[in-house]
Amino acid sequence: MAQVYTKKSLKSFFSITLMAAALGLTACSGAGDDPDIKARQDSMKSWGDAMGVMGDMVKAPDTFDAAVFKEQASFLAEDAANPWSHFENQEAMGNATEAVWSNADGFSAEADNFQKVTAELNAAAQSATSVEDVQPAFGEVGASCKSCHTEFRAKND
Repeated sequence: MAQVYTKKSLKSFFSITLMAAALGLTACSGAGDDPDIKARQDSMKSWGDAMGVMGDMVKAPDTFDAAVFKEQASFLAEDAANPWSHFENQEAMGNATEAVWSNADGFSAEADNFQKVTAELNAAAQSATSVEDVQPAFGEVGASCKSCHTEFRAKND
């Protein structure tokens, strides 16, 4: 036998759904709402996505697509300076460690190095015809990410 929904049961269903959504949004609000945290995390997530695309090609050289690699390397180089200004407010820690502010010179050096190595990767990618042409520079970008995250990114438990 088919179940018949009445306006009352639909209203109840709608009310429960609306309350659950409101509670979910409340639970998710907090530090993640800070525009500085969001801006830098969005930028770095995009970097991770680009590194993933290129990393897949480095791991499987037969999948190397010079045009796609060039596009991803170009994006990294162009975006490499963007998130650093979003670390000015120490109250907006997000996944950053206290060292971002207590070792500001070290953090700045890491940011400068990232910009340098992404520019080098981009330069290599512009004329690359194989993975071998970009592999050393790609490795330097990965090392830069790891180096910065070692001291300046909070560890996930």
